[in-house]
Amino acid sequence: MTRTQWMLTALVVAIMLAMPLLLPDFWLSGILGRALVYGIVALSLTFLATYGGFISLAQTMLAGVAGYTVAILAPTAIPAGSNSVSYWLAMPLAIVAATIAGGVIGLIAVRTRDIYLLMITLALAVGFSLFAQSNIDWFNGYEGIRNIVGPEIFSLPFRTHLVFYYVSLIVAALLYLLVLYVVRTPFGLTLQGIRDNPRRVAALGFNVALHRIAAFAIAGFIAGCGGVLITFYNIGITPSSIGMTATVNVLVMSVIGGLGHPVGAFVGAIIFTLIDTFAATIYDRDRFNTLIGLVFLVIVVASPDGVLGIGKRLFGARKSKAKEGQAALH
Repeated sequence: MTRTQWMLTALVVAIMLAMPLLLPDFWLSGILGRALVYGIVALSLTFLATYGGFISLAQTMLAGVAGYTVAILAPTAIPAGSNSVSYWLAMPLAIVAATIAGGVIGLIAVRTRDIYLLMITLALAVGFSLFAQSNIDWFNGYEGIRNIVGPEIFSLPFRTHLVFYYVSLIVAALLYLLVLYVVRTPFGLTLQGIRDNPRRVAALGFNVALHRIAAFAIAGFIAGCGGVLITFYNIGITPSSIGMTATVNVLVMSVIGGLGHPVGAFVGAIIFTLIDTFAATIYDRDRFNTLIGLVFLVIVVASPDGVLGIGKRLFGARKSKAKEGQAALH
């Protein structure tokens, strides 16, 4: 990143850290905290789309793999599982499960692109949701698993507004920095080369399939982190929370924010959460879906690269006018 981008990032982080002093608890957990945890799942999709050229609709499924894993292993789960462990062990196991699942999806989808990849990942996502609905022994069917309250941190319940917000913020920031780091490594640069011209990269001796599988595994790791936090936020998990609606919502967040940069996932998540929270209280759910669809359509038509693209063009226009003004003075 440039010096200006680093300064802007530091400013945003400072503002986010100060939010508990400025906003009530509802905004901390119900708006910002929720946007952060869903933004993490959207970040996994943005990572694949921006740097790998893959639009995957399986990211909510991967979040669900982590969510169900931590729920099944949680010591407070209702119904109680027979293999419960502490939250501090359940959380990394859940993330590992999502990472492995991401690699498996990459292995399945590695030789497809565009609409075929979209349909394969959508079929996997819907299939997992339906499997969770029909499985009683492990997933408790339609009712899902509840009372997943998360661990205590410094003797404070995880569901405390302040704890949940800061943990979500720290995890989101670390994963954001992880993506920025990965895309600048030799692996990340090769992945971007594969996105642009896979045949040329293969001719240079790189294993294209292995890089794609690794990218899906990294995206699975990111989605898994988000899935664990979402399960704690919802105090449980059900098949509907990882179904078709949730899958489309994550895609909408990514596209609204902008697929050109990882931060777009969080911008889109904040916009979506604000609309979902406040517009849904004014309109019924069917009208809300129409509203979010219209917002999605307007942004895509006006700016295919999302809200970030609109911001860049406005900033670029102001910068050009400033330069023209300086040139006129000279």
